[in-house]
Amino acid sequence: MPAQLLDGRQIAKRMRERLREARDRLATRPVRLVSLEIGQNPAAAVYVRNQRRAAEEVGIDMEVQNLPVGTTEADLMARIDELNGRDDVSGMLVQRPLPPGIDGRHVQMAIAPHKDVEGMHPANMGTILYKEPLLPPCTAAAAQQLIVETGMDLRGAETVVVGHSEIVGKPIAVLLLHHLSTVTVCHIGTRNLIEHTRRADIVVVAVGKPGLVHGDMLKPGACVIDVGINQGADGKIVGDVDFASAEQVAGFLTPVPGGVGPVTVAMLMRNTLRAAGAEV
Repeated sequence: MPAQLLDGRQIAKRMRERLREARDRLATRPVRLVSLEIGQNPAAAVYVRNQRRAAEEVGIDMEVQNLPVGTTEADLMARIDELNGRDDVSGMLVQRPLPPGIDGRHVQMAIAPHKDVEGMHPANMGTILYKEPLLPPCTAAAAQQLIVETGMDLRGAETVVVGHSEIVGKPIAVLLLHHLSTVTVCHIGTRNLIEHTRRADIVVVAVGKPGLVHGDMLKPGACVIDVGINQGADGKIVGDVDFASAEQVAGFLTPVPGGVGPVTVAMLMRNTLRAAGAEV
């Protein structure tokens, strides 16, 4: 039997409906999300468009600031400092990729932790070790939400995370540990990846390598969360999991596109509302 697809678009839609209710409970309190982008990147434009659409649906005022090409790290830091001091700004994010000469770590650390709606400030990342934070990294939180949507019992579940990035791999591993899953993190130094993935009840793949994980690498009935976004040989967007073969083995599977991505945007909206004081 083919895997049950985890439809991120429908899950995100339900989330936005609940978030709209939370927004309404804030009444007249301003909720503003500011997006900073240097120049105009076609790939980033797609993300901004999706974010704006979601913000409008939820009732968040999203302000997009396009800084000119040639903006220096000092210029960007000054703009972030200004936004940190604005009471009408609930949260902010800086669109990637950043131009050469600007250190993304410096940028992330400059954003006030309580306005860091991407959840990537070291203070928010550090909180993950102690509890599920108020503002978790959006993509990791989305992956976790998709797993929860399956109804699987996470306690004791054998989980393999393929990829150890700060954005997804490391935080999702710790978030699932909070649910008492038994988590293994695999990466470029892992020997015999298949030995790990074949015993996993849950597999999260986030490495940016098209088709890295095939169906013969999976345990029958496993929940497979594909975080990868890659351009295939035919120009189409594909994930890190070979969808055709995985669909015949997995119990649950996220499509690419339409899986993790929409839920990530919904998590950004949730973080923005939380930053504004909403209980959601």
